[in-house]
Amino acid sequence: MILQGQIVDILNRRIFKGEITIKDGKIVAIEEKAHNVNQYILPGFVDAHIHIESSMLVPSEFARIAVTHGTVATVSDPHEIANVLGVEGVEFMIENGKQTPFKFNFGAPSCVPATTFESAGAVIDSDGIKQLMANPEIKYLAELMNYPGVLNDDPEVLKKIEWAKHFNKPIDGHAPGLRGEAISKYINAGISTDHECFTFEEGLEKLQKGMKVLIREGSAAKNFDALIDLLPKHFENMMFCSDDKHPDDLILGHINTLCARAVAKGIDVFKVLQVACINPVEHYNLDVGLLKVGDAADFVIVNDLKDFKTLQTYINGELVYDKGESKIQSTPFEVLNNFNTEKKQVEDFKFKTTSKQIRVIEALEGQLVTNEIIAESLLKDGNLISNIENDILKMTVVNRYQNQSPALGFIKNFGLKEGAIASSVGHDSHNIIAVGVDDEAICKAVNQVIEHKGGICAISNSEEKIVPLPVAGIMSDKDGVAIGKDYAALDAMAKQLGSTLNAPYMTLSFMALLVIPSLKLSDKGLFNGSTFTFTPVEVS
Repeated sequence: MILQGQIVDILNRRIFKGEITIKDGKIVAIEEKAHNVNQYILPGFVDAHIHIESSMLVPSEFARIAVTHGTVATVSDPHEIANVLGVEGVEFMIENGKQTPFKFNFGAPSCVPATTFESAGAVIDSDGIKQLMANPEIKYLAELMNYPGVLNDDPEVLKKIEWAKHFNKPIDGHAPGLRGEAISKYINAGISTDHECFTFEEGLEKLQKGMKVLIREGSAAKNFDALIDLLPKHFENMMFCSDDKHPDDLILGHINTLCARAVAKGIDVFKVLQVACINPVEHYNLDVGLLKVGDAADFVIVNDLKDFKTLQTYINGELVYDKGESKIQSTPFEVLNNFNTEKKQVEDFKFKTTSKQIRVIEALEGQLVTNEIIAESLLKDGNLISNIENDILKMTVVNRYQNQSPALGFIKNFGLKEGAIASSVGHDSHNIIAVGVDDEAICKAVNQVIEHKGGICAISNSEEKIVPLPVAGIMSDKDGVAIGKDYAALDAMAKQLGSTLNAPYMTLSFMALLVIPSLKLSDKGLFNGSTFTFTPVEVS
């Protein structure tokens, strides 16, 4: 097969008219040759850090959509499903991904559970990491969210790091806001990347100290604007990633949209494409072609180098996307789950107190970090209730692995004026998390999720709507386009209930992620992520 176009040679910073000869999935020749084809051929895009599970799609369905945007590979941390099903979940992701030509590159989840302050469905200890690291399918040790464990020389955390070093595989970081001597120690432990930077100064310090910094732009966490000005000078040590991307967002665009935004800011296109296409392959030693003779024929054809609209995508020489049609087919798979709790009663969500003030989680648009604020209590018959007027709503996290009393807290900035929303996508242990205007609506929402053994739902005064997620309680068994439409409808309903957040379900899913400061809620109680200790809702 021979293809003609404007060939984009990123490393040598040149574009030339030429043709590419492909045989047996490899590039056997690249020649300069005059022709009238004005489309651009460049290496495929790589998402340098993503949890496939957050798309609510199994890998094979994720691939069907990703190739429409010129993505040929991902660096994927399967710790979402690992927190539900352990090593069995990781193996499910690998095997399902193998059913497509797409190049998934999975890591060994380093924090299962993410902390000891929550209930998860599984544990992967250092022996489990050793087992996974020995698997050639595992490319790296996934994000070390337990940065206090690194800083405090926790023996089990250090064993996991040593196994990664033993197998000569990179170690991914996760250190939001970590600066000074603390980040130096974290880096010196052998941790090479961070996708959690949320200020220019933080990203610069980590780059100067030898880290690779990933510019993250997901459905909830959006750090592109804060970090993009680092790229012109530090392009050799940066990558693009999504981290978490909901299905409706994935349908609209992927890494290609970040390239378009960067170029629109006047950044050199070769630097942008090195970040998007080259750096992840070289850092993680991926088997992904970079448009060189002898490489796998992994590349995309785009209309121009401004909006990067994908016309065709090739992986191993196979045409997997062509002018509006994904060529990747849906594949059957066994549905796995771990869901074992009974329906709740309205009384379970009552919070009896006489406290005049409470601690409240303040959710922030486009961020995973939260603030802790103190608010006046609103009591009814001795029960703490949502203060709709001040947008301080009751929330809950319910253990989905066994019957336990729900944990209760309060949160600001969800904006609901009616009903409740709930989800069994609750990072990282994936217990049920819900927020609502009253105990009755919260109870209904939680019970909808329990009835379906996983899903995301919305409850109004007149309607109950749910998108079931039967695969580990976090992924759909449906095709990507269908789940994308269903999710978009549910997102719209949440906003009709009053939510002002851009991605209310994605934001909700992170309100139980204890390793991100400052205040979160686990199924065991309100948690201060800055001090790594539980803290009472009531202010004495």
